[in-house]
Amino acid sequence: MLITGAEITAWVGSYMWPMFRIGGLIMSAPLYSSRPVPIRVRLILVLVITLVVAPLATTAVPAVDALSPSGVLIVMQQMLIGVMMGFAFQMVISAVITGGQVISLQMGLGFAIMVDPQNGAQAPVLSQFYVLMVLLVFLGLDGHLVMIEILADSFRYMPVAEKGLVPDNLWQLLSWGSMIFSGAIGLAMPAIASLLVVNMAFGIMTRAAPQLNIFAIGFPITMLLGFAVVLLTLPSVPDNGIALFNRIYHLVQQLLGMGVP
Repeated sequence: MLITGAEITAWVGSYMWPMFRIGGLIMSAPLYSSRPVPIRVRLILVLVITLVVAPLATTAVPAVDALSPSGVLIVMQQMLIGVMMGFAFQMVISAVITGGQVISLQMGLGFAIMVDPQNGAQAPVLSQFYVLMVLLVFLGLDGHLVMIEILADSFRYMPVAEKGLVPDNLWQLLSWGSMIFSGAIGLAMPAIASLLVVNMAFGIMTRAAPQLNIFAIGFPITMLLGFAVVLLTLPSVPDNGIALFNRIYHLVQQLLGMGVP
């Protein structure tokens, strides 16, 4: 039995090249890239997914030396595709965090801040509550498995090669950054409208009775009404989060050339 160096290179490449794309997604996607998840767990997850997904690739992986210029280009392209997918899904989490920040500022809870375990930065407690709710619904609907399914399908529509994403794809992804603000406003709009009416009422009270200490009265009333608005609008938070994830699914499929309008 004679095994040539080219055959060994092709066999190793059939697993190594997809591993870079899978690693880029795992290291940047929500849940998988969370800081509480140890690095070793992420590496094991990358290896397991690679062993499962790589044999399912229908297109042949190019037999290229990993240390050659072509190999470096392939590595960069695969990492870029994976990071692009993870960054797209992270935009949903950013939209939810931004919406929670807007509501917190409106109701006077902007000072209630804790460390975000997703990225290690500080975020309002209300934002963390919304993020946990959206992620739990996301897991309950097997959204993380759909993410892996799209990753597996990406090797059929955008196979491993020196050419992958083009500048138009990156600009299209960046243009969707506006979804962070539109999604945040859609999430926080009921609270913004309700608390705006409350603030206008306090303004009228201040003009009618200047001797009234509006700060001593308005702050607790605004916070109580804010909690009431949050309670009433709580059922719509998971729906808005899932709607944002569905939009991102279609965006990623469109960027990968899967024929989704």
